[in-house]
Amino acid sequence: MRTVQGMAEARRVLLESRGLDLESVPESISQGIADMFGEPLTPVQVVDRIVSRVRREGDRAVRQMSEILDGRTPDKFEVPRSEIRAAADAVPVELMEALRTAAERVESFHTMSLPTEWRDSEEGYGSLIRAIERVGIYVPGGTAPYPSTVLMTAIPAKVAGVEQIAICTPAARGSDLPDPTVLAASQVAGVQRVFAVGGAQAVAALAYGTETIPRVDMICGPGNLFVALAKRRVYGDVGIDGLYGPTETLIMADDSANATLCAVDLLAQAEHDEMATPVLVTTSASLAARVAGEWRNRVPRLDRGATATAPMEHRCTIALVETLDEAVELCNAFAPEHASLSVVDPESVLPLLRNVGMVFVGEHSHEVLGDYAAGPSHVMPTAGTARFASGLGVHSFIKHVPVVAMEPEKSSELGLIASIIGRAEGLTAHAEAAEVRQEL
Repeated sequence: MRTVQGMAEARRVLLESRGLDLESVPESISQGIADMFGEPLTPVQVVDRIVSRVRREGDRAVRQMSEILDGRTPDKFEVPRSEIRAAADAVPVELMEALRTAAERVESFHTMSLPTEWRDSEEGYGSLIRAIERVGIYVPGGTAPYPSTVLMTAIPAKVAGVEQIAICTPAARGSDLPDPTVLAASQVAGVQRVFAVGGAQAVAALAYGTETIPRVDMICGPGNLFVALAKRRVYGDVGIDGLYGPTETLIMADDSANATLCAVDLLAQAEHDEMATPVLVTTSASLAARVAGEWRNRVPRLDRGATATAPMEHRCTIALVETLDEAVELCNAFAPEHASLSVVDPESVLPLLRNVGMVFVGEHSHEVLGDYAAGPSHVMPTAGTARFASGLGVHSFIKHVPVVAMEPEKSSELGLIASIIGRAEGLTAHAEAAEVRQEL
């Protein structure tokens, strides 16, 4: 953990390596690639090879990539519906109840967020709303199952009107099936097609289709480096929701903040993985000192204490600034995935925030609620992309289709405007197409 003082130094430290770096990888990943593929390849080269093979060979390539990367050779990819139902019956009742409650809130939030169609007959224009037809969702596995991601992606898609939804998610370790909690969440979300395939091969299969995995129009959801590279690689052939890096949170706090709550919120973010980025920006030196001492005391009780410790020690920053205005300026420059406001009057700060994925107002509205049950999707822009991107929502799954339907008088009026601009551009056929209508 590093503590920096002053706006200039805090800005330098937080922004010096900001951005989504999909090219630089640790030596351990490079060595793993060489061991698996028998030659030194960059992650980009690996993904290019996987995508090209899956596009060309379909299921055969997916199966071979699964054998190389995951150590398993599945006979089939699709999870039978009976297994999905069995998983829902087998998980603890309290978990199913929690998933259903969370699902209800997610559905309610996104229903309220739906845009509406409109038409103005006098002006002769309007806009239609059309859902994307087929969506593929990637649900990560790896070090932990993420049933919450199923809810946070599939439910907004269904609310938007998507008719066909397919989930790809890795099989659980030692099994040919995904984690039962992920299957149970699929049942709650009403998704009936789940494929036990992970990694770049899953993204490629969804983008181009195989004998068993359907081709989709858009792919969404978070994933590791190889998933992000694969999404970037197939973009244009399909839509994507965004490219996501490691998770991050920025807590803005003054001397009224509770040090224990700040510490546990930073740790909650840190336990995702070793590349997570927890940040505390505060006007209080005493709070900074208390938080720095508090988090270590709580690590021994964590199941993933070692994972959480790594980012807290090496990636966590405590920035001491003079005023809340400086804290806001720093937050907008950093553009975090999550911003938590632990200040005396958080509502006064809220209007000042411009670049942030999701805002949590006050210490009772903590970021973990956003991960699981608040309502908005937890798939949010990372690595500073909140400067130009929004989190996943119904808007991610719809298209706005403009409609022009003019009466003759309005058409004639605007036709003159069109002809003048068309001739100025040297496009005389455009101009004449407008002018000839004046003569009818």
